[in-house]
Amino acid sequence: MCAKFLFVSDLDHTLVGNDLAMVRLLDDLQLHRSQHGTQIVYSTGRSLHLYQELQESQKRKQRELIKPDILVCAVGTEIYHCNSKEELVLDQEWSKHLSYNWDRELVATTAANFPSLKPQPESEQRPFKVSYFVREEKAVQIALELENLLVKEAKVEIQIICSHSDHKEYNRNLDILPSSANKGMAMTFVREKLAIDLEKTVACGDSGNDIALFDNRQEKGIIVGNAQRELLDWHHNNPNPNRYLAKTNFADGIAEGLRYFSLL
Repeated sequence: MCAKFLFVSDLDHTLVGNDLAMVRLLDDLQLHRSQHGTQIVYSTGRSLHLYQELQESQKRKQRELIKPDILVCAVGTEIYHCNSKEELVLDQEWSKHLSYNWDRELVATTAANFPSLKPQPESEQRPFKVSYFVREEKAVQIALELENLLVKEAKVEIQIICSHSDHKEYNRNLDILPSSANKGMAMTFVREKLAIDLEKTVACGDSGNDIALFDNRQEKGIIVGNAQRELLDWHHNNPNPNRYLAKTNFADGIAEGLRYFSLL
């Protein structure tokens, strides 16, 4: 099927992970974009700074990520549009939307009372994201206590997203975001702004912070074969005919899913 669609993909361990498979897929997507106007969106937990580091790393390996039309960073809290000069420009409308009933200082001050939380690097502390590393055995209880303090007592509209971490000592990320921001809500905002139909939209991911891309969604979803247990367990407990679990890993899994949905 040769028609324009909206492609939304996580980066680490989803699109990125097997360089040769990634290059093959991106070549196909680049061709489809030039022929049919398909829109390419990267949706990552990384900050803009760490995204640019990844770009440079891939460039040094001569396995460069093609420029996206839109970049969603920091677990859905920042949206950047690629202009005609290939510059990334922050979407101020999205930022304004997230500012409602968000008190970053109070969130950070409250979370600082939990010694089991290790702050992530300064580059990952964003205007609408407060981020920590935490050990798996502590994550659920701390998330519940934080929600009680911030939502029930302080009346701040937040959500907490836990996902796999590559940190050597702490195996979970814990991100505190405005209640109106995550990867799924950012995808909806982008899709509506681009006026692309639900059935012409596909999202790809591998970990817990990608659940929002798939949860009760009419858009198509692809979970790569190397997905984290947190996402696989959720997938099996929440069946949806619009979602496909690939047998292959990384970009090969995405390509498999795109063929399954007859998008490529």
